[in-house]
Order: sequence, then structure tokens, then C-alpha cells
Amino acid sequence: MKILVTGATGYIGKRIIPLLIEQGHTVICAVRGKLRSEKRYSEEDNVQVIEVDFLNEDTLENIPKDIDAAYYLIHSMSNSISRFQQMENDCAINFKTVIEKTDCKQVIYLSGITNDTKLSKHLLSRKNVENILNSSKYALTVFKAGIIVGSGSSSFEIIRDLVEKLPVMVAPKWLNTKTQPIAIRDVLTFLTRSLGDKRLYNTSYDIFGPEILTYKELLLRFAKSRNLKRYILTFPIMTPQLSSYWLYFVTSTSYKLARTLVNSMGVEIIGKSSDINTLLDINPMTYEEALQFAFVRIKQNSIVSSWKDSFASSREKKRISTKYINVPKYGCFKDVKELKVLDEDRTFAKICAIGGENGWYYGTTLWRIRGFLDKMVGGIGLRRGRTNKDTIKTGDALDFWRVLLADEENKRLLLFAEMKLPGEAWLEFRVAKGKVYQRAVFRPKGLAGRLYWYSVLPFHGLIFNGMIKKLANA
Repeated sequence: MKILVTGATGYIGKRIIPLLIEQGHTVICAVRGKLRSEKRYSEEDNVQVIEVDFLNEDTLENIPKDIDAAYYLIHSMSNSISRFQQMENDCAINFKTVIEKTDCKQVIYLSGITNDTKLSKHLLSRKNVENILNSSKYALTVFKAGIIVGSGSSSFEIIRDLVEKLPVMVAPKWLNTKTQPIAIRDVLTFLTRSLGDKRLYNTSYDIFGPEILTYKELLLRFAKSRNLKRYILTFPIMTPQLSSYWLYFVTSTSYKLARTLVNSMGVEIIGKSSDINTLLDINPMTYEEALQFAFVRIKQNSIVSSWKDSFASSREKKRISTKYINVPKYGCFKDVKELKVLDEDRTFAKICAIGGENGWYYGTTLWRIRGFLDKMVGGIGLRRGRTNKDTIKTGDALDFWRVLLADEENKRLLLFAEMKLPGEAWLEFRVAKGKVYQRAVFRPKGLAGRLYWYSVLPFHGLIFNGMIKKLANA
């Protein structure tokens, strides 16, 4: 079959595309910027990458007419509450309009469980998207999931942060809310096995694991699986806003995402029983089994996708485009350095391993202070780290940077700053002709931007000199 996958660079999209390829399908990956798509897709005969922004009607003509099915995996969860509902509606309407003009026979939509009488704005929006996507021109298959447990998922990473950082937790009362977690492997099995199955045309199913657990139990069972003793006290007068700040400061999530999650965590997410497991011959795994599989991935350093690499974790939602890859030349402050290298390949390998647990090679304490200060003013700090310890790809989050370009062939790494700044900043590394070139570029915004640059200049001299020496001597 010829299948369109929207949200192809998202957490679910990155994982389902390889499965569809293995099954012999032709996959059309819809992305807002081609530079974010997996490099290996260009080497696959049955994969096509197209640039489509479902908020920009002019780009919809890039979708081929001869598709057989489509996955709707678009999610605007992290955008401001005042805007994300309208954005989700617009995306769904534009998607439906264009798909109805194709040969598509089935649309598969992954939503959230919406059985509680009082839903958060986020879950109400998910429900509304389902209503929009219903059509007489194609069949709609809807799967509704709650907490998804897997390496790199936002739920898993937040639980992991809380358990591994806090021996004692004074937590909000929503920790007593019940939910029904499901493993990412099971979600992907539901999504792939339903493809082309006419029994599931124009149907909606809740999908969930075999256990009903409170969020407190999720944390304690996670601690048990890691052989950690943890104590949790719930604090009933903690407001949603305080709860959001609590998640923001302790975990790697952004404040906007924390606020959305907190609003949803007050709602019980319990699925309705059905015959879907029997129909598709799926026996969902337990929470403990899901955790074991997740940690196998982490130990093997083979996390396929992470929520941190989506723009949900960014301070701003700038898409990767030539606007940012072409570093500006005028009206900017620059710090440019170059040194001879001992070995070009080793130097570039060290550049590609920069950040996260590996650190920035020089002035580690200063980097941590900068990350802490960024977090104090509402930025993302150094919490996101790296998805993989040794490999890096265009689009990855890297501490408080975003990877704009990871070009192994030309030995170039370009980063764009996502910390809070009075301006825009780039950090570039390049290895060529026996030298390593390091360039920091800052385009200030107003007087505040200029004052900022001169205030950090002494630290730049110390850090950037030390860093390039470490890289040159790799």
C-alpha cells in the first residue's frame, strides 16, 4: 500500500515508519521541513519525503493523490492553551479537505481516552479532532490511548526524572488519579495491524494495558524496578499552577507542556472494554514489562525517538529551515576560533558527542550555571540532554540547543539556541583541511541584546578557548 504518515518527525511517527517499510509498504513522510527527516529515508526506494504544513494550505498540493491510507499523528499539545485548540481544528480541517480529494480509503487516528465526564481542554480538543476527521469519502479508524510507556516518551521521561532525582516527594493530589498505561510497542502493533482491516472501518476503540494504576503507583513501581526506595506524600492544597511549576523545575518538561499535563492528570483515564484485542490478536503487556523493554533500549543506546526532539520541548516553535541554517553575516556579534587537529575524524566524532552526559568538554560548572539561570527565567536549561550518547541527527534537542544541521559528510554541526535570550544565537563546528573551526554568532535584539553579549564575553573567551583545544586534541 501507499501510505501517508503525518507527524513523521514526532515520537510515534519516527517509530511507525520503519515498521511500515519492513512490511513492504511505500511510505510518504509529511514533514514541515525536509531537513528534519531521517537521513536514511533518502536511501530507501519506497520512502518519499514531502514538505507539508497543515496550517498552510499552499503546501497541501504536495500530497500525492494515489495514496491508499493515511495516519493522522499531528498533535499541538505544547502550544499555548489559547491557541492549540484552534490550531488542532485547523490542521484537522485542512487534512480532511485534502485527503478527501485523494484515493485514500482509510485514515487511522491516534487520540486520547476521553471517557470521563469532565475533560481537560487538551482531551476535549482530541475528541473534537475525531469529530472533524469523520468523512463519507474515507473510513476513519480511531485508537484512544492514555499514558504511553516507552523509552523517550514524555510520560516515561517525566516519571524517570521524578523517581531518580527525588528520594522523597511532596506531590500534588492528582497523584491519586487513576490511569491505564500502555506500552509503546502495543500502541504500534494496534496502529499497524489495523491498516487495511475493513472490520475496523469507521470504528473507535480505547487501547490500554491490563492494569489500572494511580500515578503514585506508577512512580513507586518504577522505583521498585530500579531498586530505589522512594517516599511520596500528597499535598492536597497544591494548585494546578504550583503543580506545573513543580514538574517544570524537577523534570525535563517545558512549563507549557507541564501545565497541559497537569490539567489532564486530574482526569481519570480508564478505557472501555471491547473486542479489539481479540480482533487484532494483541495481548497488551503489563506496566513492569513495558518498563523492562524501555530500559533495554536505553542500555543499548538505541532510543528510536524522544519527545524531547519534537518542538514540544522547545521554547519557540521555529521549524528548521534555511532561514536558520544560513547563519546571518550582518548586524551580529561573532566569536570565531580555529586550531589544527591531530585527527579530523576523531575531532568530528567528539563534536558529534558534545553535550548531555558527555558535557561540553570545558567549563562544565559554568555551563551548568548558565543552564540553571536559563531555567530560573522560564527557559529549558540543560534538562533535555541528548537522545543518544554517541549519535546526533538534524532536529535533535541538545541541552538548550537545537541541532539545525548534522552533516557527517562535510563534517559540520550547526546548533541554534533555544535558551531565553535577547536575540538569536548559533554555535557552529566544522572540520576541514586539518583544522577545526568554531564559530559563535549572536544577533542581538535591541539594547538588551548588546548588553547581554558584552556581559558574557569574558566567559565566552574562557569557555570557547578551552573547548576548541579539547576538540583539536581528540
